Amino acid sequence: MSKARAKKIKLILFDVDGVLTDGTIWLFPPPPGSDRSQTSVIAARADSGSFGQASAAFVEVKGFHAHDGIAISLARHAGLKTGLITRRISETVALRARDLKVDHVLQGQADKCAALDKILAMEGFSADEAAFVGDDLVDLPVMRRCGLAMAVPNAREEVKDEAHFITGHRGGDGAARDAIEYILRSQGRLDAAVESYIGSRPAGRSGRKR
Repeated sequence: MSKARAKKIKLILFDVDGVLTDGTIWLFPPPPGSDRSQTSVIAARADSGSFGQASAAFVEVKGFHAHDGIAISLARHAGLKTGLITRRISETVALRARDLKVDHVLQGQADKCAALDKILAMEGFSADEAAFVGDDLVDLPVMRRCGLAMAVPNAREEVKDEAHFITGHRGGDGAARDAIEYILRSQGRLDAAVESYIGSRPAGRSGRKR
């Protein structure tokens, strides 16, 4: 049943805290002498037109797994669109998303279903063609809207109960890699995406691809 749903997916969306991270949120004061207004400015630009407030009194830092970064690249090589929808606003998320060329980054989203509708309208996709990976109660409404609802093992039980697929790895420990590989494998496109990704890497001095 979940594989049939996965075959239709053209867009995969992720929550951030607890999915792309282990859920830990690190808050640091800005460096002495820094322009504290920049924290809010950068965060506001990151969310592609959504609205939210980021405190200039601290810097919010998160950790991401390298395996998930490669997964985003695999998705791009396979033609799968990617996106992040999160209630919080963090410059770290914006930086990581730009680094990975994530297609849609909507931060400060109290209504994740509204964010989903915005992305679907931009891409011309239906909700059945979207997957969402979540971990907590705020993710349930958007998971219910999407054609493929995915959860991480560290998700709340209520979330896992409604998921069509649960990743093998926990949030922040390769869960996004599991989700993307599951979709691409179900569509018969994983091997081609891997070869395309490897072929795009710069060659080392020995002539081998890294």
